[in-house]
Amino acid sequence: MRDIVVGSRNSKLALIQTKWVIEALREKGVKESFSIKEIMTKGDKNLHVSLTKLGQGGVFLQEIETQLLHGEIDFAVHSLKDVPVTVPKGLTIASIPKREDHRDAYIAKHHIPFEKLPSGAVIGTSSIRRQAQILAKRPDLEARWIRGPIDQRIKQLEEGSFDAIILAVAGLKRLGIDLKHITEYLPENDFMPAMGQGALAIECREDDEQTMELLSLIHDVDTANSVYAERLFLEAFAEGDQAPLAAYANVKDGKVHLRGRLFSLDGKMMLEHEAIGTNPDEVAKDVATALKQQGADALIQRTNAELKHIE
Repeated sequence: MRDIVVGSRNSKLALIQTKWVIEALREKGVKESFSIKEIMTKGDKNLHVSLTKLGQGGVFLQEIETQLLHGEIDFAVHSLKDVPVTVPKGLTIASIPKREDHRDAYIAKHHIPFEKLPSGAVIGTSSIRRQAQILAKRPDLEARWIRGPIDQRIKQLEEGSFDAIILAVAGLKRLGIDLKHITEYLPENDFMPAMGQGALAIECREDDEQTMELLSLIHDVDTANSVYAERLFLEAFAEGDQAPLAAYANVKDGKVHLRGRLFSLDGKMMLEHEAIGTNPDEVAKDVATALKQQGADALIQRTNAELKHIE
């Protein structure tokens, strides 16, 4: 019986997610022993720098993937939304378990509803996508960067640094944080999530058939097809990894339903399209093509130019 070494970021949430995967495998009858190797990533070392400045693509993965390629760990557990569409040569996403809640949570001091926040109120977010959607709904509000672990973000809210914050519901649930903190579950029609939000990705070496077979035990096909469509939609925009792109897909009666959006940074412009089909590739292509016909490429170029001037 071998000892399987699992790579994880050393954040509280990442470790909880990794332990959840190990427990899910044990519930499927896996008898091997597991040990967790904690790895600090570039994104963890630079908590005072916005993800826009860090470049986003793979900032929470690079150090982990290096150890995976060198055989120092057997597989790694990631939040899927942090995983670039293209993984390094020699690695593969071997398993995507059933998705947790994909929605965003709005948390406000004194539980003031989003629509009733006073003009000029400050909302904390670590996401360009959320910033654009905040301004699309409420251009009179200010969206300000917030980084760090979820519990620290809630503490900053309580201490008065922000009037409200927006976080992923999945992270709150996995951390066991009292959901009474949540003022509103933001509907996806108004606040569409990041591609892959709420889902986990388990990565291993593509030539490690034994580990791939083991990880297949907790793979969820409907979740995989949904997030695959979302990620293919993102992949269609070569320079869009930092743009305010949003997408959500789910599977109903064997068909993939995908809606994709692209915003301007100030939220004043929104491009949108929805498609339904049995093939995730074709559905993603349909949505991406429709947005390109609406001017998505030019909007992304403009957004990237604007982001270069953001401090």
